[in-house]
Amino acid sequence: MLTVLLTLVYFGMILLLQTVFNSASGKQSPVAIVISTLVIAALFAPLRRRVQAVIDRRFFRKKYDAQQIMARFANTARDETDMKALTAELVRVVQETLQPEHLSIWLHSVDLPVSIKMRLNDADD
Repeated sequence: MLTVLLTLVYFGMILLLQTVFNSASGKQSPVAIVISTLVIAALFAPLRRRVQAVIDRRFFRKKYDAQQIMARFANTARDETDMKALTAELVRVVQETLQPEHLSIWLHSVDLPVSIKMRLNDADD
């Protein structure tokens, strides 16, 4: 339905702009058709992206939120130097996006392997 609506708006805008060009010049010109089509195409792309972003946020909220959370974690991982803080942030992000019952993080150390195991969502038990 949305695709049909956007298509109708797109072609309606092309016809409207062609009518404006034709009435301004007094005749139908192939140049006016090309120019009107290119102008509408240039203006329509940002409109389509905005409408799509609104629809994604509205109907695919979990997917959109997960993408935002992962982008924030990528920024944190790039800037964080403390391994405990980074591990805590990783646990928070995984719990928020995937909501697992159990989470294990295995870290390799030069001296000995380190394992962090956590039980999440204990309130469900």
